[in-house]
Amino acid sequence: MPKITFREALRQAMDEEMARDDSILLLGEEVAEYNGAYKVTQGLFDKYGAERVIDTPISEEGFTGVGVGAAMAGLRPIIEWMTLNFALMAFDQVISNAAKQRYMSNGQFTLPIVFRGPNGPAEYLGAQHSQALQSIFAHFPGLKVAAPSTPYDAKGLLKTAIRDDNPVIFLEGELMYAWEGEVPQKEYTVPFGEAVLRRQGSDVTIAGFSKPMKYILDAAELLAGNNIQAEVIDLRTIRPLDEETLYASVRKTNRCVIVDEALPFASVGSHLGWLISRACFDHLDAPVELVSSEDVPMPYNHKLELLAQPSAEKIVDAVKRVMYLQ
Repeated sequence: MPKITFREALRQAMDEEMARDDSILLLGEEVAEYNGAYKVTQGLFDKYGAERVIDTPISEEGFTGVGVGAAMAGLRPIIEWMTLNFALMAFDQVISNAAKQRYMSNGQFTLPIVFRGPNGPAEYLGAQHSQALQSIFAHFPGLKVAAPSTPYDAKGLLKTAIRDDNPVIFLEGELMYAWEGEVPQKEYTVPFGEAVLRRQGSDVTIAGFSKPMKYILDAAELLAGNNIQAEVIDLRTIRPLDEETLYASVRKTNRCVIVDEALPFASVGSHLGWLISRACFDHLDAPVELVSSEDVPMPYNHKLELLAQPSAEKIVDAVKRVMYLQ
């Protein structure tokens, strides 16, 4: 299979789906003539024109609301938020309208809309632009939340999201756009709610999603050098969540470390820890550990910025704690 970047995988997914279904349109800041702030939408304006690839004013609440209305009217919009931090400006549209219309209308309306963009910290962005907001969106029933960690999953999950009749929050990462991975040229999709086993192991389960999977796999390599075999579970979607794959791994290894780059309080990671503690209590040989960002606003200083986030070294330390090696 050819290797392409995460950015190109997303672009291919949108291009193929827009060619397949002319009810799909793309809205956002700089998505058209500028080819996207991160060049994810490069070439789509030239190919599909101004009626389907639409540059919007700098008003997240406005163009998000337009997208919700378009979805209610039968179109299938893709909304690009330049960053998920700016999505906070559109929170009422997403939570009060998109997430609830299908339920409140007893199914008379469907909401086939995808909200996508970079989530979480990158580099030198400061406290206001470095937030990982997955737990906020996952909190609300009616929204699906996808968080791919590879170009393969990025393309397959985005195609699934575009075809879904429910609103989907699609989490990317600024630093992920240049990552490369194998992506088949043939048509494929990746289903929601199916985690994937990235590495087999017998000593401890390490679970996560999105950008931190890189740190998890790096940590697993370091642990293997110390004869500790970590099993790595990539959740891929947060809503719906594949609980059974996670539980099966923990029941095999009897130990678990969760990695989530969000802040720890009321995070997806902390919720996963509760789920595992409840479902696998009799199998656990140690408390579940959570590796998250530190509970502080993100520093601008680069050394402090890195120290505030999960890392392979922090994951290794957490594994050693659950194995009582520290």
